[in-house]
Parts: sequence; C-alpha cells; structure tokens
Amino acid sequence: MTHAQQVCRHWNHCTPTRCTLAVEEEGAKILHQTSEQAVDGPLIQYANDSEQLTRRSSAEMEEADVWPSTNCGDMDPDSVSIWPRMEPFLLGALQVAPSSKLGLHYLRKMATYVRTRDGCFPSLTWHMWRHIACGKLQLAEDLAWLYFETFDLFTSQSPGERLEWAECLSQCSSKSELDQQRNERSVDTLQFLLFLHIQQLNRVTLRKSLIGEEWPSHRTRSPAPSEREAKASSQNKNWDDQAHLSFMLSHLAELLELLVEPNQLSESGMALRDCQISLAAVRSLDLLLEGWVQPDRTVQPVHKLLSKGLLQVHAGYSALSQSFPLHQLISCLQHNLTLNPFGKTSCLRSGKQLAWAQQVEGTMKRAKISRNTHMAPAGSKMVLMSRVCKQTLAKTSDKMTGANIKIHRCTNAYIYLLSPLRSVIVDKCRDCTVVLGPVETSVHVHCCQNVRVVCVAGKIIVGASSCCTLHALTPTRPLLLPGNADITLGPFHTFYPSLEDDMAIVGLAVVPNVWDQPLLLGTDPVKPSTNPDPACYRLLPPEEFHMMVVPFHMKGDTCEVPGGLAPRYQAALDDKQKRIQTWQKTVMEAQLNKEQKCKFQDLVEAKFHEWLLESGHRQELDSLIPNPASSLQVSNGAPVDDR
Repeated sequence: MTHAQQVCRHWNHCTPTRCTLAVEEEGAKILHQTSEQAVDGPLIQYANDSEQLTRRSSAEMEEADVWPSTNCGDMDPDSVSIWPRMEPFLLGALQVAPSSKLGLHYLRKMATYVRTRDGCFPSLTWHMWRHIACGKLQLAEDLAWLYFETFDLFTSQSPGERLEWAECLSQCSSKSELDQQRNERSVDTLQFLLFLHIQQLNRVTLRKSLIGEEWPSHRTRSPAPSEREAKASSQNKNWDDQAHLSFMLSHLAELLELLVEPNQLSESGMALRDCQISLAAVRSLDLLLEGWVQPDRTVQPVHKLLSKGLLQVHAGYSALSQSFPLHQLISCLQHNLTLNPFGKTSCLRSGKQLAWAQQVEGTMKRAKISRNTHMAPAGSKMVLMSRVCKQTLAKTSDKMTGANIKIHRCTNAYIYLLSPLRSVIVDKCRDCTVVLGPVETSVHVHCCQNVRVVCVAGKIIVGASSCCTLHALTPTRPLLLPGNADITLGPFHTFYPSLEDDMAIVGLAVVPNVWDQPLLLGTDPVKPSTNPDPACYRLLPPEEFHMMVVPFHMKGDTCEVPGGLAPRYQAALDDKQKRIQTWQKTVMEAQLNKEQKCKFQDLVEAKFHEWLLESGHRQELDSLIPNPASSLQVSNGAPVDDR
C-alpha cells in the first residue's frame, strides 16, 4: 500500500478524536527526529538513500556569504531576480499566531488527501474544505470560513464577480440558503495549501519571544495577559518585506514539498531524492513569487521565469516531461531570491514624496507621504503616510486608486482619502479621524488609540487597539484580534458625491452589510468566540449616533448614505431633528426684542465655541482653511508631486 493510500485510509476510517491523536503521535516522532535540525525550519529529507539536501538557515547563509546552488555557479547573479509578492503576506496572513493544526505535518497529510478526493483537486470547494478543517483538523467552522473567505478576497476576482456574489448572498434568508451558496465557491487547491502555510509568518516561537522580550527586573512587572496579546499583535510582519524574504528563504523547501505528487513521497511522507515537481504545480507558486530578467525588467510570474530563458537550465526544467527536479528547483530559487523592489523598504528609500497645501514647519516638518504608484505593478502599489500631526489631509487622486495604504504614527490628524483603494492599515495612530473611499480588500486598525475610521470595505480587522470607533459598511464579519479594549462598532454614516461610482470600481455593494456581527479571534485560534467579553467591544447606541459630513466639494451623483441607515438609527436621527424643530419653534414663540435676540445669539455662539474647544473640533475646522502662505517644500529634497 502506498503512502497516499495509507493517509487517505487513515483519514477516512478513524473518528476525529482518534485521527487527531494518531496524527499528533506521528508528528511527535517527526519532531523528535528533527529536534537537532536548524532552528529556522526543518530539513527537507529524501528517503531512498542516505543523502540529504540540508537547507541552511538564512542567518547561516548571510554569515557565510554563500548560497546553496546546483549548477548555478556560472550564472550572472544580477541577470534574474525573484522576490516574494507583497499581497499574500500583507492581505493573506492573519495577524495572529496560527493554530498548531496548520503546521507542516498536518498540511502534508492534507496535500495527500486532497489529490485523491472529488471536489478537492485542482479546485477545493468550500464543502470539502469544511469537511477537512472541521472533521479532520478539528477547527471551528467560523475559523475555517475565515481562512477560505480571506483567500478568496485577495485572489483575482473582477468587480463584476464580486457584485454577483454579493447579490447571491443578499438573497439568502436562512443559514441553509447561505450554506448552499457557499458550497458553490471554490479556490485553487495548491495555492490554498501555500496560503495556509504562510499563516506561520506571525507564529510566535520560544526563541523569538526570548529575543524580543527583555529580562525581568525590579523596575518591570509581569505583563497582564491582555498586554502580552497586544505585544504579540504589535509585532506582526505583514508589511515587512524583509520578513517576507526571510520567511521564503526559511520555508521554501516546505512550500515546494506540499506541491509534490503523493506517488513521489516515501512511506514516511518525505519527498524522494529524485522526485520531480510538475510545471502545473509550480504555477501555484505564482501566488507567492514573481520576478524579472534584466535589463528588460518586465515583471513576470515565477513559473514563466523558470520554464524559459536563463533559469530553464539552472532550475533543471525538462520540456519533455514539463517538470523540475525538486532539489534543483529549490537551490535555483534560493540562489535568485531577493528583496521585493516594490516593497516598503524601496518605497521609503526611493519613492516619490507627496506634499499638500498645509505642510508647515514645526510639528509637520517630519511628516512624509511616499508612493511607488508611478512604477509598481498592480498589487504592489503603495502609499506610506507617516507622522501627520495636528492637520487635515485630503486626497482624491488616480495615483491612489488600487494602492495599498499605510497610515503610520499620525496624531491629532483628520485624514480623508476619497479614492477607491486596495487595502488600508492604520498603524500606531492616536486621536485621529480617518475617512476612506471604498477599500477592495481589508481595513486594518492596528495598535491605535482613540481613532475613528469611516469606511466601506471588503473586510474590517481591529487588533491591539483601544477606545477606537469604526463606522463601516462591509459584507464580511468584522474580525477582532487579541488585545482590543473599548472598541465601538457603528453603521456607515457619511457619503461623498462619487462614492457609489467608486464602490462599483472595487466591486462592493450595499448588501449584505454585517458590520454589527463581529467575530472575536482570541489567543486560541481554534475556538473563535462569537460572544466576546463586553469590555472588548460594543455596538454604538442609537442615542449616540450622528451623521458625518465630508466637507469638500466634488463631482458625482451620490447624495445620501448608500443603502440607507438601519431603522433604529434612522429613528434616532428623526427624533433629534424633531427636537431641533421644537427648539426653533420655542425661540420663535418667545418674541424676543432686538436686544434680547443679540444677547441670546452671543450666548449661544459662546457656548458653541466652548464646545468646539472642549471637543477638539475647533482644530478640525481651522485646518480646513487653506493657508496661502504655506509651502510645498519637502525637507529632505526628495521628488515632490503635489497632485
């Protein structure tokens, strides 16, 4: 009996509990056998002889200034560059430590299982993934759908397809109808396996925690659980292109091993020494890797680079069998992996600087907005905003359309980005208001305090934040990560003239809208809770609800909140409007003389200005007034684009 048959028989004929125990037992044996291997990742082992291709850790390779290679010695190292794509790590890796059930041992078993079952390969349906996740891996169904939905959200879908899916969901009136619609969804099987494996990006190990934490002293106290959760969340690597490269170097062999056909695995589940990996399987690597050949510098998916030109020989590609020797492919990829030229590091170093009308001296001198949208391909466009302080910043520009936005360390700022966007993270900001155009994928509020975010988005994520308010229109359940406190969720409550047109560009509809159904992902990712601690979040009470006005003139036809307001919030607004009318009627019936009217007006205005100062809205209003004497210069002399 082959290893593949043994795995499938094992998964099919055992109860979930027995299956879990047996798998964990086998995993313990493998861990014992590999306990003395490199810390950065396990070795990939070949079973039909005593040879092993030892994958050295990235730290060891940097120290030795040498990379493992097979027949790559005569290759010009500068002619071909391959790098990790940004979006899978930025949008796909959940910003929380992954479940142990998504470790390599379990994914190997899943990789074998899916190739032998209907509905699993080459496309994996939601029905079969739920069967595997809940029945085999013992994950909660909410968590299983979260992974499936997250992958589906950032992989290629046209706006029209997103709108069709939204229409189907909006017609579901029961859970059975919703399940029926979900069962029609499917994802690429091999790419989904790779996606599950990159959840290890934010894995917290004992080694990392020891390096990252200082030793206790008489001046420090042991952090509370919520503080530890917040610290773990604050160290996520989703925007760190250096971490992406390190991860790929450390886990490349494991990722490729998941793509190997089951008949090329030994009875112990290890790749055979002379095993091949098909070009069709390598195509799935396009999810994670891309590159170019110099001097042309046209960005291409990695399978095209490997199957022609310079890399065809060095990767060992055979046009006859349309496959690669696994060990040679690993070596060639490691030799050519480099930092993403369109990543955050490059954007900060050589991106164009944007300036705006009120960039002034003093507190604004350190503020910067950098972008690479003039040169980056789709999926790699980014705008980085940092240290905007005590100012209103408003932008609507084609240069931001489809870009990934990072708003970092801003304080007492009012930021309006009224264009269709790809993704947004509001990171380590405090006392800010952020109003966004439609965001195709996710809006992530991370390590923020007293921040208000107003958005239409594919997904809302909040982690390690406190005293924050989100007014959202979203078709997916808001995800609350560990470390949150006093989060308020409210309905989307504003509009600008081109809002509905921008929503159509990114494929977002007004229904379904589940802003008020959050999913709490705690420190145990296997058991997400739908009934979190009330101290973690609350739904905005209708009596505290107010509309928001975008204070800019723009062209467009939208003149009301898309989809309208929920009845309880509309009723609260109507009640406030009635009270205003009652007050106005009372003033008119008072029959004040001219002197009394002046005194009354002065009193009302004084109270109003007092309220503006106490609430901080005075600063917001003052910053809306353009300063004709302001300069557009950027202190570091970088290229400036004020459009």
